[in-house]
Amino acid sequence: MILSNKTIKRLLKDRNLEISPLEDIQLQPASVDIRLGNTFTMVEDTSSGVIRLSEEIRYKTIQSETYLLMPGQFVLATTMEYFKLPNDMTAFVEGRSSVGRLGLFIQNAGWVDPGFEGEITLELFNANRCAIELHAGRRVGQMVFAQLDQTTDEPYRGKYQGQKGATGSRIYLDGEWKV
Repeated sequence: MILSNKTIKRLLKDRNLEISPLEDIQLQPASVDIRLGNTFTMVEDTSSGVIRLSEEIRYKTIQSETYLLMPGQFVLATTMEYFKLPNDMTAFVEGRSSVGRLGLFIQNAGWVDPGFEGEITLELFNANRCAIELHAGRRVGQMVFAQLDQTTDEPYRGKYQGQKGATGSRIYLDGEWKV
C-alpha cells in the first residue's frame, strides 16, 4: 500500500521514518519531494575505453552548488536528504514530471529496501539537445513509500548502507560478475 501524506507525517512525528533535513513544502499527497545535493560523481575514462563489471570502477567526485549536465551526459548525484527506513517499509525514487519534461532522467535504479539508511544516489541523464544547469537544493524527484505486509526478517545491510554523497557502483564486490 502506498502511504499518504497523513501517514508519512505521523511516521515522521513518531520517528518511525526519518528524513533530514525536511521542509513542509516537500510533503506531497502521496510522496516526499527529494532535493539535489551538492555532490556529483562521474565515471573516469579507462585506458581501454571499456568498463568491466568485475573490476573496481574509478570515479571523479566534485562538490558544487551548480553542475552543468551536457547533452547525452550521465552523472551520479546525491540527495540533500538522509533517509532511515524502518524494516516494514520500502520506497522508490521517481522523477518529478516538471524536470522530466526538460529531458532530465532522474534514475534507473530507484528501489530503496526496508532498513536502508543513507542519502540516495541519483543517476542523472540529460536526454535533451541542450545542457541542463543543476542547482543544489532544487526539488528534482520524489520518494514514494509503501508499507510491507509484515516486517522483513532480513532488512537491508548491503554495500550502500549509510552512504553519503554520490556513491559509485560497487558491483565488483558482488563476485557474480567475475570471469
